[in-house]
Amino acid sequence: MILRLLILVLAATLAGYAIADEASVKRGVEARFEGVKVGSVARTPFAGIYEIVVGETIFYTDEKVSFFFKGDLIDARNQKNLTEERQQKLSAIRFEDLPLDLAIKQVRGNGKRVVAIFSDPFCPYCKNLDRALMREDDITIYTFLYPILRAESPEKSRAIWCAPDRAKAYYDFMLNGRETASTAGCSAPVEKWLALGQKIGVRATPTSFAVNGQRIMGARPEELIKLLAESGK
Repeated sequence: MILRLLILVLAATLAGYAIADEASVKRGVEARFEGVKVGSVARTPFAGIYEIVVGETIFYTDEKVSFFFKGDLIDARNQKNLTEERQQKLSAIRFEDLPLDLAIKQVRGNGKRVVAIFSDPFCPYCKNLDRALMREDDITIYTFLYPILRAESPEKSRAIWCAPDRAKAYYDFMLNGRETASTAGCSAPVEKWLALGQKIGVRATPTSFAVNGQRIMGARPEELIKLLAESGK
């Protein structure tokens, strides 16, 4: 019993030092770089190296803030890119908070694997991703139109959204270049799409989200399909 109490006291003491160290590193960074607001500080698995998050960017420094660098931190023992792993966690969202009623829904097979994709109708990489995912069965795809690439993107998005069959209109245009006739008097939630993307930090298309909230930027179908399989377990 006494030994257990000693262990608990020691653990609490060490935890207190860790918090104090991270707090002092935060103060040190903000003191050295005037105007910089540190979001978080965390110890890395490597002695004396701390992770600093400023906005959406990860930096590294030592406990005395004598150096400061931006780049990938890779664990040489297993070749894991620790920076990329952390960036994925930091950029994750709550999938359940997505307003899926603003998305075009397509279900194939049992629809077990679920993904949300932000796509501009004139995005060639989005078309590549759509083409790759067409080969997948048992999948549910929520496509949020995100018209940011061209001046005509909002109008093209509106035409797709206002079509009698939105999914068909979207894939006809993206995969086959078939134009969708504009529907007079029909409005689309363009401003809501843009506001949503800005809120969750969508900077480019395509940007995809699995149900665990993890984000994948760009047309990386193999990585996305693997993630969907893992998050759907």
